[in-house]
Amino acid sequence: MAGGMDTGQGGKGGKKPLDTAINLTAFIDLMAVTISFLIMTAVWTQIGRLQVSQAGGPSTEEEQPPPETKTVQLTLLITPTEMRLTADQSTFEPIPLTKDAKGKTDLSKLTARFKELKAQLPDQSSITLQPEDKVRYEDLVRIIDECIGSGLPQVSVSAAMG
Repeated sequence: MAGGMDTGQGGKGGKKPLDTAINLTAFIDLMAVTISFLIMTAVWTQIGRLQVSQAGGPSTEEEQPPPETKTVQLTLLITPTEMRLTADQSTFEPIPLTKDAKGKTDLSKLTARFKELKAQLPDQSSITLQPEDKVRYEDLVRIIDECIGSGLPQVSVSAAMG
């Protein structure tokens, strides 16, 4: 029953018949492809998600810190040429951002520094990253992954001061 399409047959009293067959095959094919695509991309959004909170704001998970644990305010300033790790008021030696043989940023010195820090402060679980504007996004994501892999899952990102 779709529209007043003339099929060439006269109905009762010279009226046009309103019953006709509609081919829905193309519409069903379009819906099947669209639904398949949406299902596949829904998986990718969960895989590609990073758990990062804005510094100074509440975390998305609203976790309460355990009482009386020994932690410090850990900050990693990231410039296009180096990284500077500070714990409260003490500053560690700068770590240069160098490229490895594959052209990616070498983070092995940062990993070693995190291992030293976790040996001294095993309860430490948070870090604040302060990237400058010219830091490549790929490098920032790799540094976030390195923080999480080194036992610092509560990563915050704030603007670089200065």
